[in-house]
Amino acid sequence: MSGFVEKPEPLQVPGLVHLHTGKVRDLYQNEAGDLVMVASDRLSAFDWVLPTEIPDKGRVLTQLSLWWFDQLADLVPNHVLSTDLPEGAPADWAGRTLICKSLQMVPIESVARGYLTGSGLLEYNESRTVCGLALPEGLVDGSELPAPIFTPATKAEVGEHDENVSYEEVARQVGADTAAQLRQATLAVYTRGRNIARDRGIILADTKFEFGFEGETLVLADEVLTPDSSRFWPADQWQPGRAQPSYDKQYVRDWLTSAESGWDRKSEQPPPPLPEQVVTATRARYVEAYERLTGTSWS
Repeated sequence: MSGFVEKPEPLQVPGLVHLHTGKVRDLYQNEAGDLVMVASDRLSAFDWVLPTEIPDKGRVLTQLSLWWFDQLADLVPNHVLSTDLPEGAPADWAGRTLICKSLQMVPIESVARGYLTGSGLLEYNESRTVCGLALPEGLVDGSELPAPIFTPATKAEVGEHDENVSYEEVARQVGADTAAQLRQATLAVYTRGRNIARDRGIILADTKFEFGFEGETLVLADEVLTPDSSRFWPADQWQPGRAQPSYDKQYVRDWLTSAESGWDRKSEQPPPPLPEQVVTATRARYVEAYERLTGTSWS
């Protein structure tokens, strides 16, 4: 059992219809038929949406995504129409709201990996493959791969695991042409992001994207290259063969699995609230990722 510890009630905003409450984002539709995406301060870990929020997290994710969309504009179009606050929306939505195109979404998580860790490492240790792609012997946690690889996954509901699948399975599900477009766009965007991050002293180990179609055009949607969708490691601390320090919610995962939290991940009990020091340290990691990548201070 997993999901929301406490699922929030969606806000009712005049002129907007609530469509969906996700792990982090709330999705509405305006009277023009556009999507209104609001990034909350919610945090998920181990397939649970935690009861404690991280202040400013939704704004950091939104503003960093907007910065990345600008860096990637020549590679692939994106779904953003406006950052204007919808009329009647609460003031707290400022800085965390995007008005977006309504796309025909592709039901695939488009994942790119340049380094071996996470679920990719688990599969590699069993079969020397990731999503069916053969990799060299001798790789360890944190190893850089010979070249970035496309390792897609099927999208899961809140509380469920995404499942890694082969490229052939993606082609079977969405068609060969769409699969090829997803792979090409995913690796192009990852490579651009990796190079920009590297110039700022950050390793982009892996990341996931969501794409949809506007007519025949593939469009980059949702968030992009944020600490929620990517693994960012400080380059000066990279050391293959161990877990890497990171600019994301790993600090929260580590606390939840520590004796201090008192939580048994294997039980069906929801995780406990986060203590203030964990909230503060996690917020600092998100803010530092934003500042290092964009070169601007967070205020």
